[in-house]
Amino acid sequence: MKLLNFKDQTNDRYKFGVKTEYGILDVEKAWKATGQPLDLPLSLEKWLEGDSLSKEKFEYFVKSNGNNSVFLLDEKDIEFGPCIPKGSKIICVGLNYRKHAEESNMEPPESPVLFNKFSNALAGHGEKIELPADSNKVDFEAELGIVIGEKIKNVSKEQALDFVAGYCNVNDLSARDLQFRTNQWLLGKSCDGFSPIGPYLVTANEVGNPNQLKIETIVNGEIRQSSNTSDMIFYCDEIISYISKYITLEPGDIILTGTPEGVIFGLPENEQIWLKEGDEVTIKIEKLGELTNQLTSSIKIAEPKSSVGNV
Repeated sequence: MKLLNFKDQTNDRYKFGVKTEYGILDVEKAWKATGQPLDLPLSLEKWLEGDSLSKEKFEYFVKSNGNNSVFLLDEKDIEFGPCIPKGSKIICVGLNYRKHAEESNMEPPESPVLFNKFSNALAGHGEKIELPADSNKVDFEAELGIVIGEKIKNVSKEQALDFVAGYCNVNDLSARDLQFRTNQWLLGKSCDGFSPIGPYLVTANEVGNPNQLKIETIVNGEIRQSSNTSDMIFYCDEIISYISKYITLEPGDIILTGTPEGVIFGLPENEQIWLKEGDEVTIKIEKLGELTNQLTSSIKIAEPKSSVGNV
C-alpha cells in the first residue's frame, strides 16, 4: 500500500489517505460511512502502532472501498503532508555511499556516521521550502527513508527488516556553508523544511529488497544524481541493527540512509551552482514515486507580540 497524510480543507489537520489505482482514498470518510464502531486506524500514527491483525483488516477495508468514487480524491487536488508522524525521531546516516564519500574527499566510515534532524525540518510533497537567509550554498541529497513499524531495541541484523513499516523518498537538504561552519553538522541539516518526505509511505511488502533500488535527483528537469541503493556502505538491515543497540526505535521513527554521488558539494568548486529561488528538485526512488519541492527565498521576519501594560 501507498499511505499518506493530506491536509483537510475544512481545518488545519492532516487526514489519512491511501493511494489506489482510482485515486486517493479518504480513509476517515469511507469508514464513517459504514456506521460501524470505531476500530479501524484512522490516522497514520494509529496504523503504525497497530498489530498485524489490525493492518490486515485495514488492507482489506482499503481493497473493498478503493474504487468507490464517493470516498476518492484526485491526487492533483490534495495538499500533501509529511508521511510520518510529527513527533518521530529523524536519524540520519552520513557518508553511506562509496562514491559519495570519494567525491567528498572523505574516507569511507568504519561504522555508520549518525546525526539527526528535528521535526521542524519535515515538509510534504509539493511544499515550498524557504532558503536560509544567510546561506548561499544549499545542496540536495536524495535519500531512501526507512520508517520503523514496531518498538525495537538491540535487534539483530537478520531480523531488522521484519520491523520496518515501509520506505519513502527523502531530500536531505543541506546548507553546506552552515553545515561546515563548525565541526557539528546540525545547523546546516536541520533548517526549517530541510527534510521533505513522501509523497507516500510505501509498505515494506510492496517494496521488497530496499538494498536494490534505483535512486535519482532531478533539478529543473536535469538528472543530477543517478545511482542504486546497492552502493550503500551499510545496508538497511545493518543500519537498523546498529542504531537499535543504542537507541530504542519506535513506530514512525525514520532513518535517512545517506545519499549517492552527484551532489553539488562533490563538484569542482568552479562548477558548483547552488540551489536558488525557483529551483524545483525531485527525488525519485524505484517503487516509491516522486517527491518534488520548489525553493523560495521568502523569509518571514518575526515580530514581538505586543504586551499588555507596556509603556
